[in-house]
Amino acid sequence: MREKTAFGRTKGHALQWFLAQKIEENADYDAFCVFDADNIVDKDFIKNMNKKLCQGEEVVQGYRDIKNPTDSWIASGYAIFYWMMNRFYHLARYNLGLSTLINGTGFMVKFDVVKPNGWKTYTLTEDIEFSLQRIIAGKKLGWATDAIVYDEQPVGFKQSWSQRSRWTVGHIQCMERYTKKLGSSVKDKKTLVTLDGLLYIVGSIPMFVVTLLLLVVNAGLYIGESMTKADLIYSYAMYILPTFFLPILTGMLIMILDKRPIKPMIKGLLFYPLFLGSWLLINFKCLFKRETNWEKIEHVRDIKINEVY
Repeated sequence: MREKTAFGRTKGHALQWFLAQKIEENADYDAFCVFDADNIVDKDFIKNMNKKLCQGEEVVQGYRDIKNPTDSWIASGYAIFYWMMNRFYHLARYNLGLSTLINGTGFMVKFDVVKPNGWKTYTLTEDIEFSLQRIIAGKKLGWATDAIVYDEQPVGFKQSWSQRSRWTVGHIQCMERYTKKLGSSVKDKKTLVTLDGLLYIVGSIPMFVVTLLLLVVNAGLYIGESMTKADLIYSYAMYILPTFFLPILTGMLIMILDKRPIKPMIKGLLFYPLFLGSWLLINFKCLFKRETNWEKIEHVRDIKINEVY
């Protein structure tokens, strides 16, 4: 699927353009799956997604694994992040009866879902936006651990900075467009699914801003001699340790649970705080400067399917 269309240069626009034609043709599809051009798809992906479809699930995210987790500390950072998301966000919520989120690639949508109105997303993060639209309507998104897709991640910092900046801007766009609608949905539907969706959207950038304000206030209290140096150090340590260093242990736990070798990922684990720290800088930058241009992410690794099994 091409990224550039008459409507714009995002995947959301491409999906809108493509699916509008299929709806107009009254295509005889049960469902469709979305992949990136560089993905490697597990041989049982369609079979396992079909099981979910037959069980009545309408939108299902598959397991997004990484083709190149050891190529650089940047690629390792992405790998650890996605492995954590797979188990501690998607699987955990799915087991609790809450909603997952579609995550860019490797997901299935029942064709009947988009037939009435097409694919209508307007932000840089069409995956999150579509997920929120479903949650607002009171619908849960599903999860399929055994429907695996392997995705190549950027290896250079510049490309990663650009990509994650786009994600942050898209998240802010979703927050501006859907927070009020999520709040209304919580009030009307009174379900944990909608409440969890609201907490997700307000628990990122807004909480980041609140945290920054608290750090500044603590510094101000110390300068004004209303807080001792020991109290200031303790306060900052309570932010720095769980934010930057606890994730190293969490990453190791994920690899143990998923039976992944830790040794090849040592460098990635040690640099994971830097990966997370750079994301915080991206969030801060995007509060004031929001770049909305889509930029191509170069994929340079020629990885064969037998190399990831």
